[in-house]
Amino acid sequence: MRARVDWMTQADERVLEFLHEKEIIASPSVIGANIDYTGEYISRRCRKLADAGLVQRADATNYRITEKGERYLKGELDAEDLQIAD
Repeated sequence: MRARVDWMTQADERVLEFLHEKEIIASPSVIGANIDYTGEYISRRCRKLADAGLVQRADATNYRITEKGERYLKGELDAEDLQIAD
């Protein structure tokens, strides 16, 4: 079972699942178009996910899932592993 934390949204899970399943590096616009969210919203969510170490910037506009993100999807992390500073 995956850890749940207050700051995470359903979109965050979908971002991680998309990057994992497609095994790609993608921009927020591409991710958003594929999971039915706006690129602007996904850009904000990717920044939050990056703050938690679940994704990382591959370059100025693209993100990839990290090992920590993969571990989250497998249910191997506790909620305290996902806390970020506000």
